[in-house]
Amino acid sequence: MKIKGLYFITDSFLTKSSVVDDVKAAVKAGVKIVQYREKNKCAREMVKEAQEIKKICKGRGVFLVNDRVDIAMVVGADGVHLGQNDIPCVYARKLLGKNKIIGITVHSIEEALAAEKDGANYLGVSPIFSTKTKKDARAPLGLGVLKEIKKSVHIPVVAVGGIDLTNIISVLEAGADGVSAVSAIITKDDVEKECRRFIKIISEFINFCT
Repeated sequence: MKIKGLYFITDSFLTKSSVVDDVKAAVKAGVKIVQYREKNKCAREMVKEAQEIKKICKGRGVFLVNDRVDIAMVVGADGVHLGQNDIPCVYARKLLGKNKIIGITVHSIEEALAAEKDGANYLGVSPIFSTKTKKDARAPLGLGVLKEIKKSVHIPVVAVGGIDLTNIISVLEAGADGVSAVSAIITKDDVEKECRRFIKIISEFINFCT
C-alpha cells in the first residue's frame, strides 16, 4: 500500500481519550496509515496496545510502530518508523525482512538521500513548522527544505510537525505525499471529525491537481 494522504500518529500524552479509541476513530474516518508512537509505557503495555491497534487496522490500513523494531516484530506490524538515533535502517531491514515497510525521519537533504540509499520505503520530514508535540523537536525546516527533499528522492515523503488546517495546503503544494497533524487532531474532542476534515482537504487538493 502506498504511503500517502493523512498519516495518523498516536500520542498517549496528548489524547483526550485513549490511543486505541483514537485509532478506531481515525480508521473509521478513512485513515489508511497509522503509526503507534509510545514513549512512556513499558514493553508489555505496548505489546498489548499494539495488538489491539493491529486488529483495528487489519484489512483497512497500514500499521506501523515507532522506534521499536522488537514490538513491531512481536505483533506482526506492517513495519516501523525510525528516527536518526534509532537502529539503522539496514539492520532493521535484516530483522524485518524485505517485505516490511520502513520509514525514516530526516531533517536534511543529506539524511534523506542516505535513508533512501539504505533502503527506506518512505521519509518523514520533520519538523516542517514549529511544534510542541515533541519536547526535543528541532527548529522548523520550512517548506523550502521539504520541496528540495521531494525533488531529491524517489520514495514517498510525509510532512510532519506543526501542520494544521491553516497551513496544510501549503504543505501539499510543496510536494508532500503524506501529511501528519498530531496535536491538530488528537487534542480535539472529536478525532473522527477532525480526521475527516483533513482527509477532505487532501482529497480535494489531489482531485484539483489531477
